[in-house]
Amino acid sequence: MAKAFTSALERAKGRRGVLILGICNVTPDSFSDGGEHFSARDACERVDALIGEGADMIDVGGESSRPSATPVSPQQQLERVLEVVRYAARRVPVSIDTTNAEVADACLEVGACAINDVSCARDIEMARVAARRQAAYFLMHSRGPQADMVGFSAYPDDAYGDVVVDVLGEWSEAAARVRDAGVTDDALVLDPGLGFAKNARHSAEILRRMAEIVSASSVPVLIGASRKSFLKTWDAEAEPKERLGASIASALFAVRAGVKLVRVHDVRATRQALETFHALSASGSAAGAAMVPASQADAADTIAPPPLDTDRSLPALNPESGNA
Repeated sequence: MAKAFTSALERAKGRRGVLILGICNVTPDSFSDGGEHFSARDACERVDALIGEGADMIDVGGESSRPSATPVSPQQQLERVLEVVRYAARRVPVSIDTTNAEVADACLEVGACAINDVSCARDIEMARVAARRQAAYFLMHSRGPQADMVGFSAYPDDAYGDVVVDVLGEWSEAAARVRDAGVTDDALVLDPGLGFAKNARHSAEILRRMAEIVSASSVPVLIGASRKSFLKTWDAEAEPKERLGASIASALFAVRAGVKLVRVHDVRATRQALETFHALSASGSAAGAAMVPASQADAADTIAPPPLDTDRSLPALNPESGNA
């Protein structure tokens, strides 16, 4: 199963340097599109649309990960997502976004090739399922269950010493447990968890220093900035669907730093931006052609990203972020 993911990743890297993971939320309460694709028919139509727009892979989820979201039972998650996963997996590689091992196992059985675990391996049985099924494992940094979060944007500034160092350290500890459970490095993906147990300053700093994270990682790095509330740093009044510009800018910045997967709601616009930037860079200067480094050794030759003004006063944000 992990081979289906790695093959898709290699094909996508050849086209534009990065895999586009399209989001299909089969939920009534996700922060930006809750209820829009809640029926199986609507969700399957969403899958068709994402593929038509150029998604390389589809991430299907049946439980919102926004702050204070009500937990959804495994049975209810499966009622929401199983047929959608089965349908999507006939056409493209699929990841199942869940923190429940029973749900993950059932979705891998019907065709999914990856688990997207936003809990930072809180339940190690998730990793055991991935290992047994030989599936890819997207391991995202977080702290604590989503139901306990009162609002990611309100997370205390002093919760981290150095947010990048701390996130990498905690992720590495979780990754060690995942490896002990049988998941191999060729199946593992690092997600630093923008918006999860992090306020806007934390998420912006992680994004700004993404090249450090890529350089420190022995596995591909994924980011999910799409529509999240920390993007209101640059437009305080923007509602989730009004954050397309900031979402695309974040994707471009991250890919230039070496990120290999981007999880997005707006596939067509993101694909256009990435492919246009990639083509223009490749046809321009040698430095521009190094937008997507072939290896960590090449990363030093990429265009240096502009500095982020981390001293800027950030607005108070509404607690509606998450991974959904």
